Amino acid sequence: MAKDQSFDVVSQVDLQEVDNAVQQAVKELVQRYDLKDTGSTISLDKHAATLLVTAPSDFVFKQVKDVLDTKFVKRTIDLKAITWGKIEAASGGTVRITGTIVNGIDIEIARKINKEVRDEKFKVKVQIEGDKVRISSGSRDDLQAVIVFLKAKDYGIPLQFNNYR
Repeated sequence: MAKDQSFDVVSQVDLQEVDNAVQQAVKELVQRYDLKDTGSTISLDKHAATLLVTAPSDFVFKQVKDVLDTKFVKRTIDLKAITWGKIEAASGGTVRITGTIVNGIDIEIARKINKEVRDEKFKVKVQIEGDKVRISSGSRDDLQAVIVFLKAKDYGIPLQFNNYR
């Protein structure tokens, strides 16, 4: 009997790259003429994996978010990796918004991946293991077909495929 091949479907973000992108965005906020004296701030909490952006208005917040998104793209961080909350009113007439950095696949998304792979009738075995999904099969061709299938789908989070053996 042939040994099973497998790979893991994960959703991970390098927090050091996020930190570097945030630091570059903060530098640009200080230097850019239209954002220089607005009082906008960006802070990153690595332990909680959250971003906090404060700005004097919705319009300025959108500009700050655009600067931040540009830095993320330059650092190859998928924009789907950050889920933004609602804009809240803060003290002094400012607005505040919290962004959560996605790390790991949520159980509902893992179940959806599991169901869709099974519905396509691939000859693979799908297992949900914590915050990742392991897919195994006797054939590498089947695994590569599953990777192509999953890349074509949009689950609202960035997916990576690792531990391909």
